[in-house]
Amino acid sequence: MLIDTHAHLNGEEFDRDREAVIGRAASAGVAAIIDIGSDLDSCRKSLELARRPGLYATVGIHPHSAKSMSAWLKDIELMAASPEVVAIGEIGLDYYRNLSEPSAQRECFVHFLELARRSGLPVIIHDRDAHQDTVDLLRLEHVEDSGGVMHCFSGDTEMARKCLDMGLYISIAGPVTFKNNARGQQVARFVPDDRLLLETDCPFLTPEPHRGKRNEPAMVQVVAERVAALRGVPLGKIVEVTGANAQRLFGLNKGRRLVAANLEE
Repeated sequence: MLIDTHAHLNGEEFDRDREAVIGRAASAGVAAIIDIGSDLDSCRKSLELARRPGLYATVGIHPHSAKSMSAWLKDIELMAASPEVVAIGEIGLDYYRNLSEPSAQRECFVHFLELARRSGLPVIIHDRDAHQDTVDLLRLEHVEDSGGVMHCFSGDTEMARKCLDMGLYISIAGPVTFKNNARGQQVARFVPDDRLLLETDCPFLTPEPHRGKRNEPAMVQVVAERVAALRGVPLGKIVEVTGANAQRLFGLNKGRRLVAANLEE
C-alpha cells in the first residue's frame, strides 16, 4: 500500500481545502498519511487530524524552533503518550537557515532522542547542511535503541550507509525527480528494499512535473514512480516494500485499519 510518511497537512497552506486534499490522496491509492508535528501548535493540530482513520500524528520540535523548547516541552511530552502518535519528530539539525542557535538545536535534538527512547517510539530526523553533527549525535545517543528515519534524505551514499548501519530507514521525497539531483537518485538506487520509505514533505518539495504548485499527499505516487524507474523494478514492488516498511517502523497495523477509502471518512 502507498503511504506518505511525512506530510504537513496541519499547515495553514491546507486550511481552505484540507478535506479535498485528503480525498485526492485516497483516490490516488494513498492508504495512510503520517502528519508531522514541528512546534506546539502543529503538534496539537496533528493530533486532531489523527482522529480519523488512515491519518497518524507525530510530535516534536523542528530545529528552526529549538529556541522555544523550554516553553513547549511539557505539553509536547504529554502529547507523546497519545495513542495517535507514532513517532517523535520532526527533530534534528538545520545549519542552512540557523533560525535557532546551533547549540540550542543540538540540545533540543538530544532531548527528543532521549524522549523517543523513553517512549518506545521511532524518530523522524531533519538534517540540512548538518550531516556530520547529525551522524555524530545519532551515534552518541544510540539511535538504534529507538529506530527511526532520515526524512527527505539529502546526504550521499556514504552517509546513507552510516545511517543504515545505525538501523535507520531512508526516506525519499520529491527532489528525487529533479533532473540535476544525481546524488539523490544514486541514493534512491542504493538503499535496500527493507529500509526504503517514501514521502512528500507537503506542501513543500513538489515533484516534477508539478514544481511551482503546492505539494500534497497524492503526489507521493509520483515519487514512487520515479524511484521504481531508477531501481528498474515495477511500481507495484516499490509500493509494496515501502508500505510494509512504514507499517513496521511506525506500528501502523496495531489496532487501526489501513484502507485508502478510510481517508475519506
